[in-house]
Amino acid sequence: MGNESLTDLRNWANELVRKGERGEAVGLVRVVELVSKTFAVQHHEVAILAKAPDERFLKFLVPENLRTVGQIPLSSTNSLAARTARDGRAEIVNHFSVVPHASVFEAVPIVDEQRGEAIQKIMSVPIVLDDEIVGVIQVSRKGGSAADAGPDFTHPQLRELKNIADAIAPCIPLCVKE
Repeated sequence: MGNESLTDLRNWANELVRKGERGEAVGLVRVVELVSKTFAVQHHEVAILAKAPDERFLKFLVPENLRTVGQIPLSSTNSLAARTARDGRAEIVNHFSVVPHASVFEAVPIVDEQRGEAIQKIMSVPIVLDDEIVGVIQVSRKGGSAADAGPDFTHPQLRELKNIADAIAPCIPLCVKE
């Protein structure tokens, strides 16, 4: 992503905060489009989760159809998103399908799939605002096999995702409904 796009994203997030827009009005469609384009993934391969107000769970903000499916307990030992939020550490896993993980969300059909495809590769980055973790952004590559899913993620891409997380951090608390 070019510096211009990142600056636009940062300005957009700051404007939302300035206006005090909340909930559905915030919408993260623009972020998903930009992330999808930057990492050459489908929109449904981008997930943004926010820490729930009670700070015990992560709630999906996108993809939209995962909002109503459930929450991820921060205490979960088999959730990369929960570990990312607890440890505050960005991570790449290019062999995710063989790593023990909670796969319940992968089973949720996205778009026109009969059943969700398995995540083969994933990047997971904490979203930090004022030194506090407020959420997690993940970019995955799904497919029947690692080869079908596309190229491995790289450390420069992980740094790019971290920059995106920093840019959108101010608007994440606005997206969480009590």
